Amino acid sequence: MTETIPTISDITDAQLAARLHSAIDNKTKPLGALGRLEALALRIGSILGTENPVLEAPQMLVCAGDHGLAARGVSAFPGDVTWQMVENFLAGGAAVSVLARQHGLALTVVDCGVRRDFQPRPGLVSRRIAEGTADASTGPAMTAAQCAQAIVNGREVVRALPGNALLLGEMGIGNSSSAALLLSRLGGLGIDVCIGVGTGLDAAGLARKREVLRQVLALHAGATAPLDALAAFGGFEIATLVGAVLQAAEERRVIVVDGFIASAAVLVAQALQPCVVQRCVAAHCSAEPGHLLLLERLGLDPLLNLELRLGEGSGGALAWPLLESACRILREMASFESAGVSRKDA
Repeated sequence: MTETIPTISDITDAQLAARLHSAIDNKTKPLGALGRLEALALRIGSILGTENPVLEAPQMLVCAGDHGLAARGVSAFPGDVTWQMVENFLAGGAAVSVLARQHGLALTVVDCGVRRDFQPRPGLVSRRIAEGTADASTGPAMTAAQCAQAIVNGREVVRALPGNALLLGEMGIGNSSSAALLLSRLGGLGIDVCIGVGTGLDAAGLARKREVLRQVLALHAGATAPLDALAAFGGFEIATLVGAVLQAAEERRVIVVDGFIASAAVLVAQALQPCVVQRCVAAHCSAEPGHLLLLERLGLDPLLNLELRLGEGSGGALAWPLLESACRILREMASFESAGVSRKDA
């Protein structure tokens, strides 16, 4: 399976970083006055390897798949919602559809393994592995071959997309359970602190979800390597996103990470290739309790905290204008010298 995993190089460049710092510090403002926007500008410039970054043809990639574990009652919504939301994405009625239109983001939806046949249409890419994963409470969610194929699929999808920025989105009833299991196993955390209400479980539903996930984690106690854990816990859409992240990182695209599930895909990719995270920007911190813990494991500082728990890539789309602003500050804001503005006295 190793041939599906590219080698992601270290993009640390001290000289470029020094030039970026100097350019930002010499803009017509007090030192540090633009706060975290300055750090964002530095990060994007470092990813794209330039002091004048331009974000080109940004791509919102929403990967969708069903989960066998959903039959155990770990979600407040029925499994049919996965395919219904795919239709909603394509019809332009979902939150991510609206926000992508607003911000000029090209939206691609990938059927990674939804229990529904979709009519071909623009914006839909079929990379179906199977009609949903197996039930992780009775065996691995995916075979090793299925997991490897999903990663290859994600790489191929990104390779075919233009631009230098990729925004991650997902859809799959039950996938917050997969994300919690991956965080627990790969992050070395107790499962209970990784679990949240997902789509809106009540107290009884949350208790049931915790009990089911404890059982799943115990069943797959030997699945400790990143790809083994991914195959054990699923899902197809997460594995496809792992491939997408690896490909985008190899191509040195800016990777905008959405919520808990998308971050879990980055966690797997980072466990395989640590330098992946150098290309990532965390859009927001979601209301899922495990998300902050996951971002801490990745070393990413989220741009927004709006108590979102929708997924889809909605948080990435909302954060997108901040990335564009950071780039414009670098490219268009005057320096003290060019504007003839006096500096603070030494």
